Amino acid sequence: MILPIVAYGDPVLRKKAGDVAKDYPKLSELIENMWATMYNASGVGLAAPQIGLPIRLFVIDATPFADDEELSPEEQNKLKGFKKVFINAKIEDETGEDWAFNEGCLSIPDIREDINRKDTIKITYTDDKFKTHTEVYDGLLARVIQHEYDHIEGVLFTDKLSSLKKRLLKNRLDKISKGKINVDYKMRFPNLKKGR
Repeated sequence: MILPIVAYGDPVLRKKAGDVAKDYPKLSELIENMWATMYNASGVGLAAPQIGLPIRLFVIDATPFADDEELSPEEQNKLKGFKKVFINAKIEDETGEDWAFNEGCLSIPDIREDINRKDTIKITYTDDKFKTHTEVYDGLLARVIQHEYDHIEGVLFTDKLSSLKKRLLKNRLDKISKGKINVDYKMRFPNLKKGR
C-alpha cells in the first residue's frame, strides 16, 4: 500500500525516533508499504518518520545510483542491488574526509542542495529478521545511510546548510509545508489550509 509522505514542517520529522520492538505490530507489512511508497516516489531511501511514524526504521535501495557513469566501476558494483532494511540503527563512527554531494529528500520536494558529510561510517543495526549487524560503508552508500539515519534522529538535510542558505530557502520551505507545490506522489502537508 502506498502511504502519503509527510512534508517539511510536520513535527514528526523533528522527533528523535524510538526503538522498534521485535513484536511491533504488522512490522513486515509496514516494511512492504515503505518499499512501495519509496518506489512510487522514485526514492532511494525512506525513513519511518517520513510516513508519520517516530520509530527507528528506514529502508534503502541504492540500485538507481549504480547507473551513474561518473562513479568508479567499484562504486557502481557496491550500489548495484544494495537493498536493505535498517532497524534500531546506531552510527558508531563517522570518519574520513568531508565531501559535498547534491542531496534531495522526498519530504522536501524540489529542493536540492550540496551537503557535506564524512566519507566513511560504521553502523550497527538489526535487519528485518532482527539479526544484528555491524558494518562499515563509504562513499555514496555511506551518504544515503547518513541521510536516512538523520531522519530517525529528527534531522533534515536542510539543517546542515549555512544560516544564509536557510534564509534563502525559507519561503520555498514554507510553501512545501502549506502544500503549495506540484508533486507526483501522495503527500501529507502539515500547514495545508483546509477548504471551507
